[in-house]
Amino acid sequence: MFSRLKEDIACIFERDPAARNTFEILTSYPGLHAVVIHRLTHRLWQARFFWLARIISHLTRWVTGVEIHPGAVIGRRFFIDHGMGVVIGETAVIGEDCTLYHGVTLGGTSWEAGKRHPTLGSNVVIGAGAKVLGPIEIGDGARVGSNAVVVKPVPAGATAIGVPGRLVEAGDHGDDARRKEMASKMGFDAYGATQDAPDPVANAINCMLDHIHVMDKRMQSMCEAIKQVSGEQLDTELPSLDSCEIASTAEELNKMDQKSETDPD
Repeated sequence: MFSRLKEDIACIFERDPAARNTFEILTSYPGLHAVVIHRLTHRLWQARFFWLARIISHLTRWVTGVEIHPGAVIGRRFFIDHGMGVVIGETAVIGEDCTLYHGVTLGGTSWEAGKRHPTLGSNVVIGAGAKVLGPIEIGDGARVGSNAVVVKPVPAGATAIGVPGRLVEAGDHGDDARRKEMASKMGFDAYGATQDAPDPVANAINCMLDHIHVMDKRMQSMCEAIKQVSGEQLDTELPSLDSCEIASTAEELNKMDQKSETDPD
């Protein structure tokens, strides 16, 4: 028991930079209190003292704000940061070295008996407010973003974000290089946007650059065909944009806006 407690305290020092000393952790971390008491209630549940296990779990929720069903199976070095609002269902299984933040729910999607809650592998991190629902598996080392709602399995090492949860996959580096080249040709800064960025603006910029790339290739092909037929030399290179001219134009527009605000006529 004490060896498990030492592991719990050590993992809190590793994952929470706000932790200062052991006494502070033992007295002011509700996530630790909930996990320690769950070990007791889980043993009672396994011994078929169901009511006693549930009543102790209920009192623990009232004190810590963390609700862990006594039937849930939790591995070693499990850390609940902040704790408030965490709900872990009866048939949930959590591997080793997992971390949950406040507001996380490991819930079910069915009233039928049997396995109805998620299974988390080892080294899984679930962000604040996320909901992982149903008898799905979250692979080792996976991440679930804050406020995500995940109802489908997440492979090992992957990241799920959004509502409903979707996987963020590594982008094609060849596409990224091509987009940077096209953006440079246009005199445009693509913000270093990549395909795996969850930002919708970045995704829109990537789609625009892909579209321009296709149009540019078609235009070059047309110019080559015209050159072969007519013999005329065509310049198909796009002119680069002068940042100084852009800056001066923006300054002029700003002056016009200020003038219009001060002069009602």
